Amino acid sequence: MAEHDSPWAGAIYVDGRFRPPAAGGSLPVRDKSSGEVFDLAGGADTAEVDAAVASSLIAQREWAARPYGERAAILRKAAAALEQAGGFAELIVRETGSIAGKADYEIGAAAGELIEAAALASRPVGEVLRTGHADRFSVSERVPVGLVGVITPWNFPLVLGMRVIAPALALGNAVLLKPSPETPVSGGLAIAEVFDQAGAPPGIFQVLPGGEEVGRRLVEHPDVAMIHFTGSTAVGREIARTAGSLLKKTSLELGGNNALLVLDDADVEQAAMIGAWSSFHYQGQTCISAGRHIVGRQVADAYLRDLTDRAAAVTVGDPLRDGTGLGPIINDAQLERARRLLDDAVEGGARILTGGTNEGRFFRPTVVVDVDPASALWTEEIFAPIAPVAVVDSADEAVALANDTGYGLVSSVVGSDVHRATEIARRLTCAMVHVNDATPQDEPLAPFGGIGHSGLGGRAGGDSNLEEFTERRWRTVASSPVHYPY
Repeated sequence: MAEHDSPWAGAIYVDGRFRPPAAGGSLPVRDKSSGEVFDLAGGADTAEVDAAVASSLIAQREWAARPYGERAAILRKAAAALEQAGGFAELIVRETGSIAGKADYEIGAAAGELIEAAALASRPVGEVLRTGHADRFSVSERVPVGLVGVITPWNFPLVLGMRVIAPALALGNAVLLKPSPETPVSGGLAIAEVFDQAGAPPGIFQVLPGGEEVGRRLVEHPDVAMIHFTGSTAVGREIARTAGSLLKKTSLELGGNNALLVLDDADVEQAAMIGAWSSFHYQGQTCISAGRHIVGRQVADAYLRDLTDRAAAVTVGDPLRDGTGLGPIINDAQLERARRLLDDAVEGGARILTGGTNEGRFFRPTVVVDVDPASALWTEEIFAPIAPVAVVDSADEAVALANDTGYGLVSSVVGSDVHRATEIARRLTCAMVHVNDATPQDEPLAPFGGIGHSGLGGRAGGDSNLEEFTERRWRTVASSPVHYPY
């Protein structure tokens, strides 16, 4: 997977092979730290979408008819190919701007998704139902959705893609993937090489890097049975409107404005460590980062000191260098948005305790207090290493402030009394909640997703994948034709 000699150079992946797009489009693959173009991906257009859909439909029927053991074996081979792929970690570092530890996590987590999906392939897919007819056999069975269109983000392109691709394939679907233009390789074409090495049959997994028009055609295409989108709430709303008019199944994993509650009995050192990781990990560029720290007044001063010290100690720079804690913001648009959110909050009376500066797209971890609760820094998803902190006088006030948002993705509660912290966690309006741990959590068997502005549809992970990527069908069989009055 070295640069310049990659099999995907200037290519898309259709019908089991890498080839240049018919219209000759291309996407530069940039090192997010240096800005250097180090590779090239093919840029598909809407005609490529139509052609890929047509071949996927044929391939999917053959794939679904295969014994489950064959599907599982290919997924296991893909996991092994991924773990053995030389250069994948460096590719993620360069294409996403993450540090090596985050890249290693993605590879391990994606391999785990493949292994769990292989086990999913052998799960029971039906149940015998009781029936009021003496001579009828009645069953509820699960059948594949068909062709699943997948649109993935740039922040965790490998694992967020594989979390959908692997279970969808395991259950007999075909997948047509449009990765983010920021990460067309680690989020798409390099994944295709993994499945190619695993012997996946042509057409069941195809990759079409491209722009907005490719994603729009994927959503609108009448033969794409389901759309799975991970990304911003604004784009998710547009997809929901389009897919809704077509009565198309959708699963939307959207943004979050997640709260970390530090109770008045919390171990401050542990709480600050959890808080720093929750807000600063991968430059805060995850939907499950903590965008609001809500802290009990009794521990607030100590918490702010510790959190500020931790933020100030982080090394920001080229993620390929040893010892770097944070890399660059993904692009100039994200940087400008983060700057605007922070500057507007300061104009409204907020105080920066540390950070708040940037050199190019390298943004210092930032701790902010006295933020107006009506400011965009408090009410919107930040996607930058900024930790706004509010001080409250009671647990009830903390819960009310945490729930005062349209988002509903994840929250965390930190406190020494685990029973009390758990009871407070149960009062939070969100789809995921963690006690004495950071907000960024993800496991292959856990139901991952959001409510409200954070998601629409089902959940990814474990048994939830059965609901997500199959449809229920009721089937009855009578031993002989049934007679009716007319």
